[in-house]
Amino acid sequence: MSLSIDYYLGAQSPWTYLGHQRFTDMAREANAVVRVLPTDYGKVFPVSGGLPLGQRAPQRQAYRLVDLRRTADYLKLPINIQPTFFPVNGDAASRLTIVVNQHDGTDAAMKLCDAVFKAVWVQQRNIADEAVLAELLTECGLDAARMEQSRQPAAQAQYQANSEAAIQAGVFGAPSFVVDGEIFWGQDRLDFLQRKLRG
Repeated sequence: MSLSIDYYLGAQSPWTYLGHQRFTDMAREANAVVRVLPTDYGKVFPVSGGLPLGQRAPQRQAYRLVDLRRTADYLKLPINIQPTFFPVNGDAASRLTIVVNQHDGTDAAMKLCDAVFKAVWVQQRNIADEAVLAELLTECGLDAARMEQSRQPAAQAQYQANSEAAIQAGVFGAPSFVVDGEIFWGQDRLDFLQRKLRG
């Protein structure tokens, strides 16, 4: 029986970007079922004690930039640690990922996630702009109708449901991977997730 992984992600999260391809590869290797769950961390943080980036202490903000560069260099991934369009609202991208997942399946949703992350952290594109999201759909070979579907109440309801599920699961940051109730938080815990999947 395949393991199921709940993948709680933030559409604008650099750490989710830095771990996304490795997670994709290890889930495929393990033949695991991935539940793609874009999450509104604006709902999660007030419950979990997290703070938006701009409200964190200066020391933490400074260290974050150092750690992003160090991690990206180690992983040999391109990154703009202070991209033009960040902070950026990820709600529209999250809803779009949800409808792609519903209509086109997990692989398509994971491909779109990759495109969204790279748009922010590599390509200096504004994922809060629906025109950019429409371009990403086209680049991923996905149906342009998903854009209109992402504006419907059902997409927002699912986004809210994902966020509530994250809170109930004890999730507090992105990315988080939950297997059999066990949380693995952060791209730097993917080795532990891999051990779980292989075990």
